[in-house]
Amino acid sequence: MSSSDRSIFDAAIAAIDPHEMARKDLRKNLPKRFWKEVTVAEVEGGFAILLDGRPTRTPNQRPLLLSNASHAEKVADEWRKVGEFLDPSEMPLTRIVNSTIEGVKNMMAETAADLAKYAGTDLLCYRATSPTRLVERQMALWDPPLDWALERHRWRFNLAAGVMHVPQPQETLTSISDRAQAIQDPFYLTALHVVTTITGSAILAFALAEGPFSADDIWTAAHVDEDVQMAIWGQDEEALARRARRLSEFEAAAMFLAAQK
Repeated sequence: MSSSDRSIFDAAIAAIDPHEMARKDLRKNLPKRFWKEVTVAEVEGGFAILLDGRPTRTPNQRPLLLSNASHAEKVADEWRKVGEFLDPSEMPLTRIVNSTIEGVKNMMAETAADLAKYAGTDLLCYRATSPTRLVERQMALWDPPLDWALERHRWRFNLAAGVMHVPQPQETLTSISDRAQAIQDPFYLTALHVVTTITGSAILAFALAEGPFSADDIWTAAHVDEDVQMAIWGQDEEALARRARRLSEFEAAAMFLAAQK
């Protein structure tokens, strides 16, 4: 297909595809790429992302600085990969950095407290009673992080069949809160909070950050119910699209956690 034919084809698809039409409308409001070269420079306060030699800033015009050179290079790669338009939805690492600088950095205690709250209703504590394949998958993927939490931190959890709330031991909740409040790196705390909210589990977040579990292990464990439902009833394209967006956020957060493991 020639380039002219390709353009005609894309225009035709856009005319009948509401999702493509929405994306096209969105691109109209996105800023165009204005830089050619992206570099990383060590400056006072950390590592800066330079666009044609000029430092980048957050949406609220704060200096975009990272404390880790390796992380800065990976964020810089996101800026190098930007096409004609600057689309923040396709830059999960940069979004985490912006959130850290503009929010979490000045609200460390509040962020840690919000993270710790998840332990009171943690995903891993609510078990299915059927179908059998789901029960078995939950046991296989959820028991190891729980065993690790008990061995590593002495965090003991009560399990429930179904969705009725089950109280958790206060000593466990206090210990998790203390652990979260002790985190001093704002980027690390942001990433840990992102994983917690995506998975619905403080246990899985800490297991990823501190335990012998890979990002794939944790992602799979967090989506046991969804995967079994899709195996039984088939895939839903919209659900898969939402899942792909969550995965990009999850992988970005996992990168920030890996450096301190």
